Order: sequence, then structure tokens, then C-alpha cells
Amino acid sequence: MRIVADENIPLLDAFFSGFGDIRRYPGRTLDRQAVADADVLLVRSVTPVNRALLEGSSVRFVGTCTIGTDHLDLGYLHEAGIQWSSAPGCNARGVVDYVLGSLLTLAEIEGVELGQRTYGVIGAGQVGGRLITVLRGLGWNVLVCDPPRQATEGGDFVSLEEIIARCDVISLHTPLSKGGDLPTWHLFDDARLRQLRRGTWLINAARGPIVDNRALREVLLDREDLQAVLDVWEEEPTVDPALAELCVIGTPHIAGYSLDGRQRGTEQIYQALCAYLGQSPTIRLEALLPRPWLAQVWLDAATDPTWALNMLCRGVYDPRRDDADFRRSLVGDLATQRQAFDALRKQYPPRREIEGLRVKVEGDAQALRRIVHALGARTV
Repeated sequence: MRIVADENIPLLDAFFSGFGDIRRYPGRTLDRQAVADADVLLVRSVTPVNRALLEGSSVRFVGTCTIGTDHLDLGYLHEAGIQWSSAPGCNARGVVDYVLGSLLTLAEIEGVELGQRTYGVIGAGQVGGRLITVLRGLGWNVLVCDPPRQATEGGDFVSLEEIIARCDVISLHTPLSKGGDLPTWHLFDDARLRQLRRGTWLINAARGPIVDNRALREVLLDREDLQAVLDVWEEEPTVDPALAELCVIGTPHIAGYSLDGRQRGTEQIYQALCAYLGQSPTIRLEALLPRPWLAQVWLDAATDPTWALNMLCRGVYDPRRDDADFRRSLVGDLATQRQAFDALRKQYPPRREIEGLRVKVEGDAQALRRIVHALGARTV
């Protein structure tokens, strides 16, 4: 079997060498020649997989080690009889940790209490759903907008207009779509951005074009009360340096880049390929993951809960380091900046997830236990 894969997919050999020959390419350079005689194509979100890439090739299975599928032409894959699989939820926890770290930074800068703000989560899928659970577990007020789920399930959802009117923190976790009844391309355009409540924090760790980047830059220039956190950019790896300068936190599409999440995505595609081939999986991620650098924490009953929340989140992951690395990369000409964007992703350092942290709370401290439980850490 011939496998063509993005060179940045982790644990490629560990999971896929037993199937046959693996050829690696930078994801953005994959072309018809590279995949012509391949049986299996393994990609990430930077590779558009469509008729132009695959027509005439021998590819019969496509796996993307990502949650999103907007880079896959699913209509063409179905038409061509090509089996495909994504990795839903693989990096969801990493994105939640990124949002938590961003919230802590914003609160520190503005001197506000996170529990006093109203949160709006747009998109209640794998990522948004887990974020909602954490925020509500912390006792915070959360409104949720997800029109597709509302249409099929009913339930306690609100409109986008209500999110904009009532929430002073808005976090975006919706898929990207241009057509259909509910397009999310430029969901936050100039008009909606200007309707945001005074002092709103806008966080986009979903897809860049959900927010009109040019409009956001102009609105941030006009309204110093608004704060933005962007992990995704409308034309990445091209980034508007002027917009990045206006953001409190800017990062190169790494919100979900936890070591656990990236390797979990590879495992999910491995399992999907096994199912396609009618084989039973024999390799498990648990046997391949290294031990975390921070494995266990002890908290005394007298620990201040706000300090504990900061310490537990930032002890595992603090997005300010990624923000600093990203800002240093925005130098030189456009080609240099694009290369730097991809280099930051390719060379991303190991980062674990809060769910892997073990926490022991000494004594009777219900507030501390509630925080630990809400964050998803394991109590001991």
C-alpha cells in the first residue's frame, strides 16, 4: 500500500508504517503528481482535497487528522467513491485550554472578575460543547447559539442577535460554510462587529473567515473598548500585521495543538483506516504518549480559589508564550512571514492538556474541588 502524508502529522510511522510505504510532503505543496499513485492520502487542514488534486489518482481513502472538514470537497469524494474520515473532537480539549488561558490574560489586563461576565458560545459541537461544560461548571453565566442544533433538538439556545446584545465575552466555535441556509463566512461582518456591547471580548479559535478580518481591524481602531483574541486568520498563512498588533493575543492557528490532541487525531484516522480495510486496531495512543512534565499538584484547603484557577490553567498551558513567538515572526517580507507562520506550527513545542493533570485537595475545600472538577482535572 502506498501512503502519501503531510509531513507534520505526528506518529506517522508508529501508526501507519505497518500498512506500507509512507511518502511525506509539506501539506501546502501536495499536488496531483505527489498523489497520482497513492492508495491512501493523509492530510491536515492546510491541504485542499478536491477534484483538482485527486481526479485520475489511485487514492481510495482520505484521512484528515483534524476536526474540521471544510478543506475536503465531500461532494466530490462521494461522487468518486473515495472513503474519507476526519478526527472529530481530537483537539477539542486543547482549544478549551487555549480559551481559558486567554480569558485569564484578558481578566488580568482589565482587572475584572471572570465570574461577573456573561459568556456567549457560538457553536456547541465538539469544542463549543466542552467549553460550555467547563464554563458552567465554574458557575459562570453562559448563553449558547447553535441554529442547526436548535432546529433539530430544541432546547435552551438563543439567537446570534441575543448573544451580541447580552454577552460581553463571545467565543466562536462554529464550522466554516459559505453556502446553505446558515453560512458562517463573515458571520461577524462590519455591522455585527459594531453592534458588540461596550467592553466585549471576542475570541476566534475556529476558522479565520468567520470574522471579516479587514472589518475587525477597522472596528478595533475605532473602538478601544473592544478586545480580540485571534488564533485563526482569514488568509493564513498570510496575516495582517496591523490586525495582529491590535489583538490582545494573536497566535498561528495552534489553539488545538496540544500534544495529546494532535496525536489523538492520528490515532482516530488510524482506527478509521483499519475499519476501511476490515482490520482490528492493534496500536493504542496510551502506549505512545510521554509522561507529562507537570503530572500532579497538591492544594491546601486554604488556597485562594482564584489563584488556584490561574495556577492550574497556566501551569499546564499559557497562550502568552505562543503570542510572543507569533509577534516575533511578523517581520520581513510577506514570503518570510508566511514561512514563519508554518514554521511555528511545524516546530510547536510539546504541550499537554488540563484533563491529564492530577490534583489533590487537602482538607474540606468545596470551592477548590468544584474548580478542579469543572476544569476536568483528575482528583486524587
